[in-house]
Amino acid sequence: MPFYSYHISTVVHSSPKLGVNNVVKLLTFGNNYTGCSEICTLFLRPSFRGGLNGRLMSKCRFLMMAEHPHRFSETIFAEMRGVSDDEGNSPFWQWLQEHFFSIDFTMADYLTGIGKKGFIADLMPKLPIYINLLSKEAQAVIGKVHDNTKPALKLLEREGFTCRNYVDIFDAGPTVECDRRNIESVRHSIRAKVQVSEHASSQDYLIANTSFEHFRATAAKGAYDQESESVILAPDVAKALEVSEGDFVRMLPQ
Repeated sequence: MPFYSYHISTVVHSSPKLGVNNVVKLLTFGNNYTGCSEICTLFLRPSFRGGLNGRLMSKCRFLMMAEHPHRFSETIFAEMRGVSDDEGNSPFWQWLQEHFFSIDFTMADYLTGIGKKGFIADLMPKLPIYINLLSKEAQAVIGKVHDNTKPALKLLEREGFTCRNYVDIFDAGPTVECDRRNIESVRHSIRAKVQVSEHASSQDYLIANTSFEHFRATAAKGAYDQESESVILAPDVAKALEVSEGDFVRMLPQ
């Protein structure tokens, strides 16, 4: 299935005779992330946002990638929510809608979410768009994130994700990417053999079992021994992860 995005590039319009040198930016429609693994949206209800819950929800995906790298592409990317108002209206989409589409932002986003992307290729302008021809409101939000999305962006940036000048075709929010092997939580995760017993360790870990079909993860304390590459987990933690004595887990120190 194609994945559509805009790439921001720079061109120079120069005339030495006239002494004119204008640098302008373009939006070019393309499919560069097609075939790459995408990190999608997370949402925690307010009452569950304490402690390590939010970090667990985000980082347990990287523990899965570390354990099952063959199931994911080399490039991992995430679309960050762009700027929109309280009613969900996007200044960037409003410009596109006025000139190329006849459906509102929420409908376009919904159709894309359920896999009906054909209308994008049919209606989206194929030639590059000069950014300075867009409305001032549309120009101002290109590559910007919604205020509510800033914490998620910072978390991914700490993992090593960066924007390579790709933005969403609906709200122009930035797309960030990272080589799977360079994701901090992938690089620093450790694999350990399980011992099940009560322990007095105060070290927090994000811990996942090594199953793909029955993947489970939790935030809990563990007593890790680097020399033997083993970890002591309390019985309730082992039960939550569905692991037994002698099984392996993937862990990330917190």
